[in-house]
Formats: sequence, C-alpha cells, structure tokens
Amino acid sequence: MLDALTVAIGVAALALAAWCGNAAWRDQPTKDWHFIGMAVVTVLVLAQLAIGLVQLGRGEKPGQGTVLFVAYLLGAFAAVPAAGMLSLSERTKWGSVTVSAGAVVLAVLEVRLYDIWGTTGA
Repeated sequence: MLDALTVAIGVAALALAAWCGNAAWRDQPTKDWHFIGMAVVTVLVLAQLAIGLVQLGRGEKPGQGTVLFVAYLLGAFAAVPAAGMLSLSERTKWGSVTVSAGAVVLAVLEVRLYDIWGTTGA
C-alpha cells in the first residue's frame, strides 16, 4: 500500500475530527463545510480502496491475510460516510460529535491497515 496515502488519510481524519469536535464544543450541528470536509476524506479513502484492491489483484499479499485486509478497507471506506449520514438525522451538536467520533475511528483503522499490510505474518 502507499504509506503516504495512509498517513494523509490519518491526518485528514484527525483534522476533520478536531474541526467537528470544535463545532460540537460550540453547540453547533454539522454544516455544509463539514460535509465538504467529509467528502474530501472519503475521496482519499476511495483512492486507498482502489489501490488496495489493485495491489491484491496483482498478486501482492498483506501480511495478516487478505480477508482481514479487505474487511478493514471496507470499514475504513464506510466510517466517515456512515457518521455523516447519522449526523443528518441529529441536527444538534451531537451530530458533530458523531462525525468527530467517526473520523477518529477512521484514523485508528488507518493505523491498523498499515499494520495488516506491513506485517509479515509472524
């Protein structure tokens, strides 16, 4: 996998978490700008999903197993959009908290994806 993309997604996810966390702290719901930020993060994760699947298709193998790797790729792809959808149904500060939590989950998933891909299966 591309280490730079994994780091970029982690940093972008943590920035989104801080941004939405600040909105929640100020008692604000998610706004249009937050959804643009979620879209940017989601596009990055979509690129990672495509690259990961292409690498699997070329015969490269993750250290801890293909099924686990694909499951984490799909979970990472779903984390921020799912949180964004939930924030639409909760138009209070708790919607911002939900997106912030989803972004933190994505950052943790990125660390785990890096570990799954890089480990030699020992």
